[in-house]
Parts: sequence; C-alpha cells; structure tokens
Amino acid sequence: MKLVVHVDGGARGNPGPAAIGVVVSDADGTVIDELDEPIGTATNNVAEYRALLRGVEWARGLGADELEIVNDSELIARQLTGAYKVKHASMKPLHAEALAALRSFDRWSIRSVPRADNARADELVNRALDEAG
Repeated sequence: MKLVVHVDGGARGNPGPAAIGVVVSDADGTVIDELDEPIGTATNNVAEYRALLRGVEWARGLGADELEIVNDSELIARQLTGAYKVKHASMKPLHAEALAALRSFDRWSIRSVPRADNARADELVNRALDEAG
C-alpha cells in the first residue's frame, strides 16, 4: 500500500519553541489523518527531520510498503537523496535515523515543494505552536 505523507516542522526563534505537522493521505490524495505536535525547543532543521521521522513511523504503522514524502525543506530532501552532504554534527544522527527508517519500505521518494503546496502541514505546525503558547 502506498501512502503520501506531507510533513513540516518549524521553530519560532531558531532555536526556539518548535512543532511538527503531518498529513497522511492515500495514493489518491484522500486524507487519512493528520497531527500537530509541539516538540520542545529545536531549530527549524531539527523540527523538519522530527516531522519526517514521525510521518515515516506513522506510515509504517498503517502498513505502508511504499511511501512518498512531501515537504517544503529542500535541504532535508536533498540530504536524504544524497545530493547534499550533512555537515552539522547535530544533524547527522537524525539523517541516519531517517535513512534507516526509510529502508524499511519497498520504495520511497521525497520531494520538496513550495510552502503553498504544503499548506496544511504548515498550518498544523503553526497551530501546535500557537496552542503551546
């Protein structure tokens, strides 16, 4: 079963209060579920990885064997495809964890889109940040 996972993470202050947003859809685009969750203090990039990891974990729990990840972070997408190296030492464990999690799928892809095309995940991040105060 193929699932599409829109993910976003953000921090106010970078680092600062951070949150993630995840929208899980079937291959036809029907939304299965979504979540918004504060994650404490983090940088934007850490929040992006944490959103991705949460989305991958969720898709695996739903029985997906094929995964399409959509985000608005070109950096994360290019790091995971190998186009960019991971230079920050603090990001290397998250990168390795993401690659390990993705290996459990028969097929996976990731693409970066403009924020407007990832609007619902972005809204969820902001809702979580607003609710967390």
